[in-house]
Amino acid sequence: MNFQSIAPVEKTQRYLDVAFKRARERGTSKKLRGNWLEIIRKKDTLKVDIVKDSIVVRLEKMYNQYPKINDLPIFYIKLMKLTLSIDEFKRSLAAIKWAIGQIQKVHREHISKIIKCKTRPGAKAWINSFYGRVASILKQIESNFEILEENRKIMRKYPDIKDMFSICFYGFPNVGKTTLLNEIAGTKAKIAHYAFTTKSINSGYFTLDETKVQVLDVPGVLARDKMNDIEMQAKLVFDLVADMVVYVFDLSGTGYIVDDQIELYNQIKDKENVLVYINKQDITPKEVVESFDLKSETIDSIKEKAVALIKEKQRVEDERVAALEAEIDNDEDLFVEE
Repeated sequence: MNFQSIAPVEKTQRYLDVAFKRARERGTSKKLRGNWLEIIRKKDTLKVDIVKDSIVVRLEKMYNQYPKINDLPIFYIKLMKLTLSIDEFKRSLAAIKWAIGQIQKVHREHISKIIKCKTRPGAKAWINSFYGRVASILKQIESNFEILEENRKIMRKYPDIKDMFSICFYGFPNVGKTTLLNEIAGTKAKIAHYAFTTKSINSGYFTLDETKVQVLDVPGVLARDKMNDIEMQAKLVFDLVADMVVYVFDLSGTGYIVDDQIELYNQIKDKENVLVYINKQDITPKEVVESFDLKSETIDSIKEKAVALIKEKQRVEDERVAALEAEIDNDEDLFVEE
């Protein structure tokens, strides 16, 4: 899902101002026929209709643009649980749904009162009553608007992860994973100057031999027993998304201790398709790189191995489907009449 497309949530007063302005403009400009009482009733019910429609349509649009948690892939569900207060999020969406129903109910009640009204002051009183009730309903969910907007700002940083072959760059903070992403995928992911340089998940793509590959740069992880919420984002990608992992080392001596980086590598090396990449070689003594027990891939070799793995998986899948089709054909032959 593309979370970046979720529109900002405006203040409740903005909803009221827009609705009331439309009611004034359209409710007075439309030419109506009938006796004076019929015209008053029609104009007043039109204003009430315009206010109701304006607010309800905008609330429904807000409600529908947010993802329904149970419909999301498990990766996004777990990511939301890490970064949001899920209970508050659900309650706020439920509050929007409640407000829609309440406004529609109040609208029906006031339309009935206006239609039965026989005086202009009486009709005006019911219009004012309707406006007041609608304003009160929105006031009750004002805090929910604020919660949804806060959540939107968090969710807009979520990556738009596609259901396709994915490489995950994994390792300690500040080892150059984001730089590697920019080089391999031609992206321009932002690099900040503090220890945990990546606080969210960056994504990019490259194409080789007409094969497209998704590349994910995740927050840095330390070699410790308990991860924080930022590190857990990286673990989610590692566990649920990555088809190939490139573990990035920094041997330059400018960052984390190499032995600690090796300890983290040993924790994940048994996962299928884990490669090693030694970064910052331009500032690392050549003898340090050459004497390191693990040999580094290059950007080209990472791309080539990823594409080769994709093609091998496709070959195995093609063989499986062909065998299944042959089995079906054989079963059908058993029922051919002689």
